[in-house]
Amino acid sequence: MRRAAVASADPGLVELAPDQRLRRLEMTVTRRLNGLLHGQYRGLLPGPGSEPAGSREYRPGEDEVRRMDWAVTARTTVPHVRQVDADRELTTWLLVDASASMEFGTAELDKRELAVAAVAAIGFLTAGVGNRLGAQVLGADGVRRFPARSGRTHLLGLLRSLLAAPRATAPTDRSASAPPELVDGLDALHRVANRRGLVVVVSDFLDGLPDDPAEQPPWERTLRRLTARHQVLAIEVTDPRELELPDVGIITLVDPETGRHREVCTSDRGLRERYAAAAEAQRDQVRQALRRSGASHLALRTDRDWSADIVRHVHAQRRLAAAPAGNRGGAA
Repeated sequence: MRRAAVASADPGLVELAPDQRLRRLEMTVTRRLNGLLHGQYRGLLPGPGSEPAGSREYRPGEDEVRRMDWAVTARTTVPHVRQVDADRELTTWLLVDASASMEFGTAELDKRELAVAAVAAIGFLTAGVGNRLGAQVLGADGVRRFPARSGRTHLLGLLRSLLAAPRATAPTDRSASAPPELVDGLDALHRVANRRGLVVVVSDFLDGLPDDPAEQPPWERTLRRLTARHQVLAIEVTDPRELELPDVGIITLVDPETGRHREVCTSDRGLRERYAAAAEAQRDQVRQALRRSGASHLALRTDRDWSADIVRHVHAQRRLAAAPAGNRGGAA
């Protein structure tokens, strides 16, 4: 069960029509991430792609010397570097969590809008001739599939669908079937992502977290299976009110997945401290699970500049990719 979140999000966040929000989002991404849009696949995660695909001529200032193909260079007397499939054609698969807990927000964005912003950034960063983007969207009514296709029109269509999708709500009918869980979306992604490429999972990762921190979340094993074949980026989306309670008197907490309500008095300092400690322990569970699975971890918050956080992450991964193998640490 996901931990309850404070009810109500700012209604001003959803005043714009989907097409207006899409134009504003595209402008933000292209303006703020412009310096990264001409990067290569290996810029998003440490290390280049993996499947050999011949060689090409060395490009001074762009290629790394450690990727030199010395055999071809000696045979042709022209510097060549090893080329991999990921440099020529990349297939990116996205799993976007659009469940009820992602409808929460108390800052400039709600969590679902921040997830869409992350999808837009990944889409534009991985755009290129021959590159394809596919998605699985995890909602209350199941897993919606978007086949992997290339082109700006396909990306904008995916973003428009995410922005215009009906808001997920907590079930009111106790007899209704349970909504799909994160592990279901990961399983579906594992079935369709046959060719080695980039997998991006955008979620709050709260689904099914066990009460015992020593236990593994149900989605960790499937995520580990994906990292065995693909480069995986886990984008964790959080809101500040999920991490600490404000001192505002009596408030109503709502479990977004079940609809259960509970009133609490936030004037109780001990309660706020216990809440913050439990929230930090929960986020640490997520961090540890992602680290064990081998996924790269990017944390985004609704009260922070998400584009700046993405820029910092990409720059850090590019530095990691360029560092000698012996000096590399774990995934960020």
